[in-house]
Amino acid sequence: MKRIVIFASGSGSNAENIIGFFQTKKSISVTHVLTNNQRAKVLDRCKRLNINSSVFNKEDFTGTDKVLDFLKKEADYIILAGFLWRIPSKIVEAFPDRIINIHPALLPKYGGKGMYGMNVHKAVKDNSEKETGITIHYVNENYDEGAIIFQAKTELTNEDSPEDIAQKVHDLEYKYFPEIIEKVILQEEIG
Repeated sequence: MKRIVIFASGSGSNAENIIGFFQTKKSISVTHVLTNNQRAKVLDRCKRLNINSSVFNKEDFTGTDKVLDFLKKEADYIILAGFLWRIPSKIVEAFPDRIINIHPALLPKYGGKGMYGMNVHKAVKDNSEKETGITIHYVNENYDEGAIIFQAKTELTNEDSPEDIAQKVHDLEYKYFPEIIEKVILQEEIG
C-alpha cells in the first residue's frame, strides 16, 4: 500500500477530490493532510471525511526536522493541493520525484512566487490568452520549475471573466489530478 500525505493551505476542494478518489483503491491511500493554516477549511473537510490532519508552523517546516521526520515515517508520496509555501530542499531531497503539485496554468507561463489562484486567472485574462489549463509537475526547490508530468488545456473566449477561467481550470483539476497521481504512483503510461 502506497501512502499519500497531502499538503493544503486553503479550502481543500482538491484535497477532498483526491481523498474521495483513493478511498476505494486497494494499492494507494491518503493517510494524512498537513496544513500551515490553522483556519484552513481543509481541516473541516478532513474531519468530515475521517482523515487525519495536522497543522504545522514555519519553524517545524524549515527550521527543525519535525515535518520531515513525520513524512519519512508516514509518506511514500507527497501531494501539494493548494499549498502555498516553497518546499524546503531537505524534503525535496528526501522524496525525489515523489512530490507532485498541480498549477492552475500551462507552465512555464504564469508560474513562480505569488502565482496561485485568482492571481493566475487574472493574469491569463489580462493577457487575452486563447487557452489555459493545468500543469501537474514534480516539485523541486523552486516554485513551479519541476519536471512536467502532464498538462490539460481548455479554450478561452474574450467574454470569460477570471472567475469563468477559474471554473474551467477547476474542472480540469478535478478530472485529471487524482488520475495522474495514481498513474505516477503505479508507474503507468501517462498520455
